[in-house]
Amino acid sequence: MRELFDTYSFKASKHVTKSYSTSFYAGVRFLDKKIRNDIHGIYGFVRFADEIVDTFHEQDKEQLLNEFIDATYTAIERKISLNPILNSFQIVVNKYNIDHALIDQFLHSMHMDLNPVEYTQETYEEYILGSAEVVGLMCLKVFVYGNEEEYQRLKPYAMKLGSAFQKINFLRDMKDDFQGLGRVYFPGVDMEGLSLEDKKRIEEEIQIEFDDAYIGIKQLPKSSRFGVYVSYVYYTKLLRKIKRKTAKDLLENRIRVPNNTKVLLFAKSYVRNTMNLL
Repeated sequence: MRELFDTYSFKASKHVTKSYSTSFYAGVRFLDKKIRNDIHGIYGFVRFADEIVDTFHEQDKEQLLNEFIDATYTAIERKISLNPILNSFQIVVNKYNIDHALIDQFLHSMHMDLNPVEYTQETYEEYILGSAEVVGLMCLKVFVYGNEEEYQRLKPYAMKLGSAFQKINFLRDMKDDFQGLGRVYFPGVDMEGLSLEDKKRIEEEIQIEFDDAYIGIKQLPKSSRFGVYVSYVYYTKLLRKIKRKTAKDLLENRIRVPNNTKVLLFAKSYVRNTMNLL
């Protein structure tokens, strides 16, 4: 009956993905069926850790996070957990031999979110490495089916894509991060008085990372290329919307892509992929 429990665990992680991020869920649906559950397993783990530091303000978040970390490594070592989200994650980690250093780095960034941090360029890059780039690397391990040579070859591109996604999240979520959680991730930037020059500099930085990442997306196996490309298209659309907004707009509203626009983007992406125009 272990197979039944593992199946349930992945269904739980899939439900987490669908509940928390319809856009990411849509991207996963365009991956090959053989790897969809594995990506859900990674997302569920990442999402739960993020929830601890972002949401449970009435609780001792540091204690919750430390308990979650202990349970994570126990699950990986034992190759089982009664927490379905951790059970599906440990299966993925052990199946693809995901480097524990990536998990360490991610959880380190979650610790950084427990208290307000005045970010320097160094700590800003450290946070992005852990919160986004290593998550991209975990997914890359799945995309290349654990092939170490391919993983190393595509690693720089995956890190660029993760970094670009995270920086767009920073801009998109400025209202909630700054006003709700008191977080300012961009070093040396006054969020209330964010200048046009600072905003353009950040946007240009993201665009350069996207341009680099696209080179790697085109080299992914067919089983994952389209799904990753769909996420890339969605986030580049978000970037274009953000570019048209003022800093004041970003502090007042969370920037979104309407569902009908998402459908159109996905349809165009499908056509480009089918015609080998990526």
